[in-house]
Amino acid sequence: MDIMLFHSVYGLRPAVHAAAERLRAAGHQVHVPDLFEGQTAETVEEGMAIKDGIGRDELLRRAVLAAAPHSENGLVYAGFSFGGSVAQNLALGDEKARGLLLLHGTSDIADDAAVQELPVQLHVAEPDPFESDDWLNAWYLRMRRIGAEVEIYRYPGAGHLYTDPDLPDYDADAAAQTWKVAAGFLATL
Repeated sequence: MDIMLFHSVYGLRPAVHAAAERLRAAGHQVHVPDLFEGQTAETVEEGMAIKDGIGRDELLRRAVLAAAPHSENGLVYAGFSFGGSVAQNLALGDEKARGLLLLHGTSDIADDAAVQELPVQLHVAEPDPFESDDWLNAWYLRMRRIGAEVEIYRYPGAGHLYTDPDLPDYDADAAAQTWKVAAGFLATL
């Protein structure tokens, strides 16, 4: 399986490379573009400043350019938090997308979005300051309405980016469960 894995607002950090290696060890080909072109952040605020400084349109342009050479045979789009929103936008716009794996984040859904039974799996903390219950309920209903097959996994007590061992949000048990469930999901695509 070809997977396009997008980083969070922290940038392309060791945890993203470790996740890519984990997926490669399971037999997948994983592409990890650096949308921030070498910039990384120590805090969410720094990361948001980098993201905002580059701008949404430029970040999506970079993501499309990174995915384009690999999309012909169908990609699974995946991402962490902000990277999940990028992955979601690309997957919903790529008729050959084979799946969408969201870790810690979602995105708005365009009014004209439509997919044919796109498998989607979301892993998110509960509660999550960036993904409220009301937002997730509305997101789930919209995704189902546009044709996505959605599974949501919630992790009580975990921090927002609970799969990153270098951040205070890290939760080893929730991370292990996430990777186990995600591996099963990817094996079905």
